[in-house]
Amino acid sequence: MSAHVITDDTEALAVAAALAEEFRAGASARDTERRLPREELGRLSASGLLAVTVPAEHGGADVTATTLAEVFRLLASADGSLAQIPQSHFAYVNVIRRQGSEEQRKFFFAELLAGRRFGNAQSEAGTRHVQDIRTRLEPRPDGSYLLTGVKHYSTGALFADWIPVLARAEDDDLHVAYVPRDAPGLTVVDDWDGMGQRTTASGTVRLEGVAVPADRVLPHHLTFQGPQLHGAVAQLLHAAIDTGIASGALAEAAAFVRTKSRPWFESGVETAAEDPLLIQRFGELALQVRASEALLREAARAVDTARGDLTDDTAAEASVAVAVAKVQAAQTAVEVAGALFEVSGTRSALNSLNLHRHWRDARTHTLHDPTRWKIQHIGRYVLNGTRPPRHGLL
Repeated sequence: MSAHVITDDTEALAVAAALAEEFRAGASARDTERRLPREELGRLSASGLLAVTVPAEHGGADVTATTLAEVFRLLASADGSLAQIPQSHFAYVNVIRRQGSEEQRKFFFAELLAGRRFGNAQSEAGTRHVQDIRTRLEPRPDGSYLLTGVKHYSTGALFADWIPVLARAEDDDLHVAYVPRDAPGLTVVDDWDGMGQRTTASGTVRLEGVAVPADRVLPHHLTFQGPQLHGAVAQLLHAAIDTGIASGALAEAAAFVRTKSRPWFESGVETAAEDPLLIQRFGELALQVRASEALLREAARAVDTARGDLTDDTAAEASVAVAVAKVQAAQTAVEVAGALFEVSGTRSALNSLNLHRHWRDARTHTLHDPTRWKIQHIGRYVLNGTRPPRHGLL
């Protein structure tokens, strides 16, 4: 496999914008047919976008968080499912950046520059809570490990070259094992049945005594022993996806009203686009979308600032800024995607038009983690100066 190597932030944004336009055209049909985007992911890999956070010393563009967030916003404005697939990819690139040895970085960054994709196998169903990880890494006499467990919501695993697996070792510390997609004992089951984000293939990964060499295991627990941006970056990308879904829904609503909606008979105007009440509602929705975009950029800048000077204080400020952006984006995505029908009229509810995909994607994606807890942490920080916890979800 070979891929183009993107050289800087400007090129990354240009490539993302061009791909978003390509992906937009087939987004509705892929969702309706649940046609998995293998060809589109191939284009994404070949474009070099999946390697843009590789450090410069390893040949990458090492783009800013501001650029990466905008890349995801652009992709999500075109296809909320497709944009979700590489979210964990970049989270696990960050694990390598922070916890990988020099040899591990050299190996995996070369893989990324060649267009290889990371999936994920982190969440588990039926446990006490989201951080109750029961998948185990058992040491072998030769220093390698056996990996056993079952993972759910494994977005991207079906399309991956490498699947990062979150697991606990003998000491119960959290590690990430990077496992080849075709490793013996590893099975990916395409059983995702979500109402939204239908083409993410966020199914099940089964691990039955999978052999993992020692040099493919990274000590993820060390990430949270000091100031860190792992959670802030991961959540920033989630916020970017929600913001992109909202902007895509608003654009489609506007196009529908301009070309297909009829004016209400009492309005006295010739077209729906001239209806003053609809104009008012579009103005309100645009305010929400623009506020989400502005808060996303502000949060990304806070992450970039913290990257340049990582302390407990800068990390906390970045996490809170991202939490603010995520709450706003989640609320906006659901509201705007639902309001699409309000402004467009009865015809917009036709199943054949599939305009409900925006709301389904928004409602599904915003369930990743509860905004009510983000609001709690924001309030504690503002009122009492309490820094957010270091658990990777802020």
